[in-house]
Amino acid sequence: MFLSPTRPRSIASQLVFLFTLAAAFLLSCGLGAFYLIVVRHAFEEDNEFLADRLSALRGELSQTGGLGSLTATLRNPHASKVEAYWVRVISSKGDVVTETPKMGVFLPPSAFPDPQDKNSVYRPKNYRISKKLFSLVAAIEEADGQPYIIQLAQDRSSDEQFATQFAFVLGGALGLGILASAMIAIAVTKRGLRPLQQMTHSLERIGPTRLDERVGKTTWPRELQPVATAFDEMLARLENSFTKLSQFSADLAHELRTPISNIRGEAEVTLTRPRTLEDYRNVIESIAAECERLSGIVDNLLFLARAEGVDRQIERNVFAARPAIEKIAAYYQTIAEERGISITNKGDGEVYADVLLFDRALSNLLDNALRFTPEGGKITIATEIKPDRTELAVEDTGCGIPPQHLPHVCDRFYRVDSSRSSQGTGLGLALVKSITDLHGGSVAVASEVDRGTTVTLTFPGRAADDLVGAPTRE
Repeated sequence: MFLSPTRPRSIASQLVFLFTLAAAFLLSCGLGAFYLIVVRHAFEEDNEFLADRLSALRGELSQTGGLGSLTATLRNPHASKVEAYWVRVISSKGDVVTETPKMGVFLPPSAFPDPQDKNSVYRPKNYRISKKLFSLVAAIEEADGQPYIIQLAQDRSSDEQFATQFAFVLGGALGLGILASAMIAIAVTKRGLRPLQQMTHSLERIGPTRLDERVGKTTWPRELQPVATAFDEMLARLENSFTKLSQFSADLAHELRTPISNIRGEAEVTLTRPRTLEDYRNVIESIAAECERLSGIVDNLLFLARAEGVDRQIERNVFAARPAIEKIAAYYQTIAEERGISITNKGDGEVYADVLLFDRALSNLLDNALRFTPEGGKITIATEIKPDRTELAVEDTGCGIPPQHLPHVCDRFYRVDSSRSSQGTGLGLALVKSITDLHGGSVAVASEVDRGTTVTLTFPGRAADDLVGAPTRE
């Protein structure tokens, strides 16, 4: 059994549905209230007429000779054709004294409510027969010293028919109102979502060769301006990444071409004629050196690629900085003494970092410092402990770096100029930056031409690492 994928929700359809639903609810409430007010008002007017008529009948009956006058009126053949009500007078013994002609056919005395006196609350009774609706009321009144019951009925069929027709009219108005609301909602939604379509068309024009285009935020509605800004920032990052990737590919090809060309050239020259064993040994040693250089480039690139992985885990521990620094400095001490360069270790404290990565970062810094420090120079390693971090500074008295190159010295394969020598691969500071990024730290480079360079590494302390929640494994 295959399940069909869930269709994405449409903002336009949701807006139309909700707008139409809200309009239908408001129209229903408004028209319903209007219907109740009109119908109730019509029935209240009829009730008032019925009460006034009953009061008039009671007054007429209470007068001297009122019974005879009322009887003559009811027996008048033209009275029932004009008035839309029926009257019956019953004696205290239950006998019908007089009534509107043919009233007893459809309105028997038993259908009426109990008679009311003058002080009781007026409450008419609804009575339906033969698809007609009547309002019935009864009252007690004295005539010629005897009590009589007056029964009064009013035909409400026309009012009920009016209420039904009025309900159909309002129902039709409600249906047309809902239809009009849906059409208005569709038009308004299309107009409101038009900027999204325009933004989509703008984004469709952007491709790998047109990353310099921007959506802009000045022409969009206020609600879409944050989206436009976010897209522009994303495009800027993508453009920067594409530029760096292109530059990295070119630099990588250049770095790999040189040792490969050297290996190929030496091999071809060697094969042009027979050589001595010493010549072959020299060629093989040169090829091995170039292969070692290639291996170093590949290892560094693999480390950089792994360091950029989001799931990269590092094993941090707290260790003393001075012994770790002295161990690395001792490795380079022989090279430094041959060139008359002194290495000084100042400061002490603890570092919260991965020991192997810390050693690799410091080794790269010392290697760079030795490479660019002239004979008789000085290299100083200083450790400073601060409340939330540990700072490690490596200072040399080399040739320095021009200010325009400082922002780029941590880029891959970046070299300043010939004054910084052509040795190395240009990956040393890039590796150092990746290591500090893995620890949530930073790299700062300060330099003055012909006076030296200082590279400062910052490693967050344990408390700062717990607060940020960087991935660790202990």
